[in-house]
Amino acid sequence: MNEYSRMRDLKGIGEKSEKLFQKLNINTVGDLIRFYPRSYDIYETSKPISEVVEGEIATITGTIYGKVQLSNAKNLQITTIHVKDLTGVIKVTWFRMPFLKNTLGRGGVITLRGRIVNRRGALCMEQPEIFFPSLKYNEKEDTMQPIYPLTNGLTNNMMMKAVKQALEYLDLKREFLPNSIRLEHHLAEYNFAIRQIHFPKDKDSFFKARERLVFEEFLIFILALRQMKETNEKTRNAFALPKTEMVEQLIKQLPYELTHAQKKVWQEILADMQGERVMSRLVQGDVGSGKTIIALLGLVLAGANGYQGAMMAPTEVLAKQHYASITDLFAQYQIPLKVELLTGSMTAKEKREAYERIASGEADIIVGTHALIQDKVQYKNLALVVTDEQHRFGVKQREKLAEKGQTPHILVMSATPIPRTLAIILYGDLDISVIDELPANRLPIKNCVVDTSYRNTAYTFMKKQIAEGRQCYVICPMVEDSEFLEAENVIDYARMLQGELGNSIKVGHLHGKMKQAEKDAIMERFSKNEIQILVSTTVIEVGINVPNATVMMVENAERFGLAQLHQLRGRVGRGKHQSYCIFMSGSKTNDTQERLSILNKSNDGFYIASEDLKLRGPGDLFGIRQSGVLDFKLADVFQDAKVLQRASEAAAQLMKRDPHLEMEENRNLKNYLNFYIKEGMLETTL
Repeated sequence: MNEYSRMRDLKGIGEKSEKLFQKLNINTVGDLIRFYPRSYDIYETSKPISEVVEGEIATITGTIYGKVQLSNAKNLQITTIHVKDLTGVIKVTWFRMPFLKNTLGRGGVITLRGRIVNRRGALCMEQPEIFFPSLKYNEKEDTMQPIYPLTNGLTNNMMMKAVKQALEYLDLKREFLPNSIRLEHHLAEYNFAIRQIHFPKDKDSFFKARERLVFEEFLIFILALRQMKETNEKTRNAFALPKTEMVEQLIKQLPYELTHAQKKVWQEILADMQGERVMSRLVQGDVGSGKTIIALLGLVLAGANGYQGAMMAPTEVLAKQHYASITDLFAQYQIPLKVELLTGSMTAKEKREAYERIASGEADIIVGTHALIQDKVQYKNLALVVTDEQHRFGVKQREKLAEKGQTPHILVMSATPIPRTLAIILYGDLDISVIDELPANRLPIKNCVVDTSYRNTAYTFMKKQIAEGRQCYVICPMVEDSEFLEAENVIDYARMLQGELGNSIKVGHLHGKMKQAEKDAIMERFSKNEIQILVSTTVIEVGINVPNATVMMVENAERFGLAQLHQLRGRVGRGKHQSYCIFMSGSKTNDTQERLSILNKSNDGFYIASEDLKLRGPGDLFGIRQSGVLDFKLADVFQDAKVLQRASEAAAQLMKRDPHLEMEENRNLKNYLNFYIKEGMLETTL
């Protein structure tokens, strides 16, 4: 069996199971073994009850003390016992599991593993696994069990069985990292790493496997970017766009003056678009720094010179918002350019008419979603594409546009606060501009980090804001019902909050498992203030602009990375009213408090990112992944910053010694790199 074998070649996987794996983009055995666990269950040694800490997953061993109790609360059946050992007593509860009464009623010694939470000032354990007798726990102690991302119908057990079987029968793969690099950086061999990342023998093996695979992921990524940069540098500028009176007039008419940082970045963009080579530039700027107006000036410049400009948004709602605001601005300042909207949900007739206006050149600026680069769209003379980091343009997208005409300028907007040292590596194919200054009229967001005892006070505060006409977000980490106790559940939470606040306030909810049309409908209603409180997972991190929203409350804030929390905070503070962010932590550990206090001190994303880097160490590898920052399969830009820098140095040495990877020891690496680019893996990474 090799990496190209079909999933159906594995025992126990038929047509139905194969389709479930395909939903996760697992089509071959190679895809399966590169589908890494998202986390691990680590079965630690049992600890005394007196030493358990809020927020941790702990294992305790003791005897059942008193009777098993069954009760009902908010449509939940709750089973409760008390367990004692020589150091203390702890309350233990299970939800929706009344059948446990008979099992637990037998009493005796019991080992439990579950999360420790604070309920009304007392620590208790919720929804633990039961090991009865405790000898069964000894079999799992000190092991690391993989936990995979799943889809409906596919269980973790099915995934583990498939991976185990694949690893057992898979042909050994030839090592493709050059020996000199592997030895210099003390990296594990590939076949060892791929097995140990799924089923680690111990923590040490896990760390070695992960470091190898993260280094490899970064190295291939950086080498692929270098190839893209070479291609870009060879591409001549077919669209020289000199300054025009239309752009200068727009800058003068704006109701505010551009900041010094905005002016500097605009000059850099102008120089690029008038230069010999096609522009590939990243504009990095914190939330609210004014990146959108700079992008719009670029689009107006293209239109004023008789060419077309396109702006790609990550969601339909945001595309519609951009379209409406650009149309209003052009009407207000009498800018004679025609704006077109193109999204997936438009009717066939609407799309057909839009295609005609785009092809004829009647549409000067086209705003939309990924629909902008579909085969049916033919541009007359597309000179500039503005996109965001969620839609970075890889090789294939550039080729698609080049086939439609000349290669356009690319301007990528990023609100992700990545320290400059890392940004230079990660955006190696792009020139980088930074808007490091906020407009003078922007009110800084007021922050507070609190524990769960503050929740009712927070609800009262939100009610007050809503009474004044404002709106609020509440962010929960997960939606899966089976993980109810690991984090606040979006659907249950929204239902509970609606009951708490009464029918005069409309509570809506949003999560990643909804269909795009449902998400768009909810976000549309929230933007119109038909929903006052939106309970959501991090799907609102990008893609919605509601200036009327003034409160962002994040439940279980300790479960998010700081960069992600800062991105979430950027959803408020967009209007003229004072905005507030409440980070509610379910953990009182010193590490958690220290980390979250960084957000309390500052609204500067770049400062937060650099402080976050300082706090991280090897122990965080089991911790919080940042999201929204270049979605690698395994690597994390913040967590693995040192590995990223080492991979960058290795790539530089390699290219200096052997620019075309022609030497014998680099041949396997070259083949893998070509496979990586050909398969479009760069596009999925970016």
